[in-house]
Amino acid sequence: MDIPSVGEIRELHAKYAPSEEVFSLVHTHGEIVWQVAERLISFSGCGVDAELVRAGCLLHDIGVYRLYDTEGRFDERNYVCHGVLGHELLAGEGLPEVLHRFCSCHTGVGLSKEDVVRQGLPLPPADYLAITPEERLVMYADKFHSKTTPPKFVSPGTYAAYIGRFGEDKVAAFQALRAAFGDPELEDLAASHGHAMT
Repeated sequence: MDIPSVGEIRELHAKYAPSEEVFSLVHTHGEIVWQVAERLISFSGCGVDAELVRAGCLLHDIGVYRLYDTEGRFDERNYVCHGVLGHELLAGEGLPEVLHRFCSCHTGVGLSKEDVVRQGLPLPPADYLAITPEERLVMYADKFHSKTTPPKFVSPGTYAAYIGRFGEDKVAAFQALRAAFGDPELEDLAASHGHAMT
């Protein structure tokens, strides 16, 4: 399988980003998620394809660009759709399915068809669950950085408290990821990027 290079992924972001500011926000987030994933790979010794994980980290949020209208307004209400939108975008670019799934299968700690129906989410009823070790690692690393204004790093304890509002099964899923990959060291990353740590 041909995995796009860092430069090719950057060009893809530049192609779809509605502005330089949004490009910087989304692309930098992907780079940070990769930095977190690198630490987790090193710490856990998990046998993942690091090149594939890097591509997944850099591509997972590319669908966010599709939530901006022609006036530059962001559709926050439909943010949950960004994964499916990214999946469709990468499919349209002719990239392999294994890369599309990093987009559609990274939201929260996974969305089941039951979650979609029960919560009335604006998504086609289906399972959006990380299956492979690479998918699970990208999904997990993503939990530790947020694109909020301003962007921030999120500690494992803070994320566990947040995900608890969606049910104990989601807390258990997050704890299973922690057991598999460990807790990343984030303080120096937060300092180097000038982002707060919560």
